[in-house]
Amino acid sequence: MVARAHGGISQAESMDAGRSRLVPELDVSHLETSLAFYGAVLGFAVLYSRPEERFAYLDLDGANLMIEEAVGPGRRFRTAPLAYPFGRGVNFQIEVTHVDSMLERIVAAGYAPLIPMEEQWYKTDRGLVGNRQFVVADPDGYLLRFFQGVRARHD
Repeated sequence: MVARAHGGISQAESMDAGRSRLVPELDVSHLETSLAFYGAVLGFAVLYSRPEERFAYLDLDGANLMIEEAVGPGRRFRTAPLAYPFGRGVNFQIEVTHVDSMLERIVAAGYAPLIPMEEQWYKTDRGLVGNRQFVVADPDGYLLRFFQGVRARHD
């Protein structure tokens, strides 16, 4: 992978690196607060950043996310003014290997889940697929649904 002078990578390089083909870019109130939450609490790594643009590209075991400070410099995509909670009408489902450990870290950091740990079953064309999951809001109100898959059923 070739680093760019501005700190980013091309879309082609991103695909070669095995990153997701869909990567949400979230406007955040305070980049440092969000980096602390996503990094120290949730365990995301910063793959690259552009501090001059108040931007960071994050990864958690293949789950990619971009965050940028809402009032930062550079181009911003908006259809309306931002108001808390950000991201109304969407939640981000993120698969993790150890959902119980993720919940423990979140609670230890002082965050309460909006939806406590549950086992939920979803109908698919292969039968029922189960998730152990919970939902937490990030500092700006974006909803994050962490899950770990459980066995499939054929009811």
